[in-house]
Amino acid sequence: MRCHNRGGLSRLNRVNIRSKQVAAAILALTGLYVGIWAVGWPHQFYDSFPGLGRHWVLALGPYNEHLVRDVGGLYLAMAVVTGWAVARRSADVFAMVGVGWLVFNVLHFAYHVRHLGMYDAADKVGNVVSQVAVIVLAAALLAPGRVSRETRLRTG
Repeated sequence: MRCHNRGGLSRLNRVNIRSKQVAAAILALTGLYVGIWAVGWPHQFYDSFPGLGRHWVLALGPYNEHLVRDVGGLYLAMAVVTGWAVARRSADVFAMVGVGWLVFNVLHFAYHVRHLGMYDAADKVGNVVSQVAVIVLAAALLAPGRVSRETRLRTG
């Protein structure tokens, strides 16, 4: 059974690239959500993030417009680069974007996990789950491609 298409990618590799596109698209949408809100309406972002009646940023200290806009700019930059990766569909580009999201979010998570005391149980869970989800999606962009049985037989 032949598992290659005219473009040279095996069906298994196309599935893997498709999965990375989905993970990257979710990350890009996350970046747009946070970035547009923080840059466009920094005080509302400070008062109301992540939405739905929760107040995660407000609980962390006094409002700083410069800091909120900088965070928004970071998220927008990550969204743009991640959107570019979705369009390029290259394992190398996905890996680079994944590294960027991981560096930022592992450090982000490390801070927040040490500062959960001011939140109620639902907000603690929401903080941890949302940040771990971003880390998992970023790590998925680094996952090696699946190797077809045909390739394993040739190289092994």
